Amino acid sequence: MKKRFGIDIDGTVTCPSALVPFINEGFGLNITLEDVKEYDLNKVVKVSEEQFAKWFIENEPMMYEQSPLAEGADQVLNTWKKEHELFFISARGPKLLDDTKKWFKKNDLYYHHIELIGSHDKVATAKSHKVDIFLEDKHDNAVMIHEECNIPVLLFNTPYNQDPIPNGVIRVNNWFEANNWVNNWIKKSMAML
Repeated sequence: MKKRFGIDIDGTVTCPSALVPFINEGFGLNITLEDVKEYDLNKVVKVSEEQFAKWFIENEPMMYEQSPLAEGADQVLNTWKKEHELFFISARGPKLLDDTKKWFKKNDLYYHHIELIGSHDKVATAKSHKVDIFLEDKHDNAVMIHEECNIPVLLFNTPYNQDPIPNGVIRVNNWFEANNWVNNWIKKSMAML
């Protein structure tokens, strides 16, 4: 049963700690992912929003280019590509599309579609592409997508997304757990036909 997956990139396909070394170097810090308790990285860096935004924009292409894959992402996604449609929907700005496609090629990851929307509000994009399931690391995105689209959302467990979740948002600790959940979900979907 072919499904269309909506998949976030940063912190989901890329390792959730990918930006930490760049932040440490850029701001003279020594933090770990465990220190990042909120999605807003400015809270950890403790500089003005303007200063952090300027630094982030200047370093964004290089950070994304060098971001490592989350463990197991390539194995699971390369299995899913054979049976499903992989639509990557990211808050990255559209100007980063070429850089993003190069990163996918460098990491030998297949995609059916990549959409960089320049915003964390992914609901309209998920609806327009009629995704059946979504994979995300940002708590409020996961909850909104589930509630507005009425689809299951797998939330990759990180220190920065620990708020309570409703039924229909499912915490997974890694890509192998995500794959197991998806396989069971598809079996149940097929049994109901």
